[in-house]
Amino acid sequence: MRTSRRTYQQTHPWLTFRLDLRDASPALWMLLGEAQSKCEHIAGVPLRPATAQHLHQVFLAKGALATTAIEGNTLTEDQALQIVEGRLEVPPSQNYLKQEVVNIVRACNNIFDRAVRGEPSDLTPELITDFNRRVLEGLSLPEGTAAGEARQCEVSVAGYHGAPARDCSYLLEQLCAWLNSDDFQSPSGLEIVYGVLRAVLVHLYLAWIHPFVDGNGRTARLVEFQILVASGIPSPAAHLLSNYYNLTRQEYYRQLAKASDSRSDPLSFIEYAVRGFVDGLKEQLDVIRGQQWNVTWENYVHEKFRDRTSAAENRRRHLALDLSSLSAPVSLSQVTSISPRVARSYAMKSQKTLSRDIAALEKEQLILRTPQGIEANKRLILAFIPARRVPKRRPHDLV
Repeated sequence: MRTSRRTYQQTHPWLTFRLDLRDASPALWMLLGEAQSKCEHIAGVPLRPATAQHLHQVFLAKGALATTAIEGNTLTEDQALQIVEGRLEVPPSQNYLKQEVVNIVRACNNIFDRAVRGEPSDLTPELITDFNRRVLEGLSLPEGTAAGEARQCEVSVAGYHGAPARDCSYLLEQLCAWLNSDDFQSPSGLEIVYGVLRAVLVHLYLAWIHPFVDGNGRTARLVEFQILVASGIPSPAAHLLSNYYNLTRQEYYRQLAKASDSRSDPLSFIEYAVRGFVDGLKEQLDVIRGQQWNVTWENYVHEKFRDRTSAAENRRRHLALDLSSLSAPVSLSQVTSISPRVARSYAMKSQKTLSRDIAALEKEQLILRTPQGIEANKRLILAFIPARRVPKRRPHDLV
């Protein structure tokens, strides 16, 4: 019995729902392994409540803005953060820009809450259409457009023609069946690797299919986020792909076009995406290391003053700790105003007392005098890091 061919098989032959990882480069495998390792590291590090809140809010804002900015939203990162914190006010003419970001923030929070509760995470056409409804909620749509419904017309975006309208619902079903199949059932311990692969593929295929009249990119990035958090990736890290696509917008569109070449395959796009994801993870780990550095330093300072409880010693301890919170050295004349408690400590003291305290802290190597001013000697705790030889960079590595 002969099976009739669908229109998309002639117009979009790259929609094969197949992935042959035997052709993947060694670099891709190494990047996937690095992504797994770094995500587990981020997930396993205890953070101060303020740091954890900062990471969650900042990267939620970055991800939500990137998701909308790549489609034309012009709000800033600071405004997006104000939306996350519930305090942004905009003139009526910009309400739609705010609403676009609000929709993504609400959807991401809902997705993450459901993942934490352990609710089912299987990908379904109904889930994808529901995400489309969420991203378009409260926004003006072209006449005849219904949010959350597969399109009934042909579309073209920047020269790319979406899959035939008559095939959109069928293609969503095929995509979900493929990504839920045994092809993506991860061995124990590799859930994040498979989650990243599924997330990048669902993004790529939804961009190819373009199943809705509006909001396709935002919908794709929500589905991507859903897959990432369901695979165990921490919330801040799950926003990194959206941010990366926006930061490298020109390359993003080039990679999409390259992947849709019928003579190509998704592997190049996957490697591009995973490389950016790993770079983002490195940046987040730098933030976490900064917090660990500060905690270690504070513990060291408190240990130095453990049995010293006089008023002078308390004053010096506070000075050493509060200097460490600054990002740059301060002049001697500014030292007493670096924090409210330091200001109170020296309010009734002479310049001679301040000079004596600074000399005492300098003697204990807790602070340094530099040409730029006075700073905490946080480099002292480098002695606590395991020693290793740092290989010299070859000349061509510097190019």
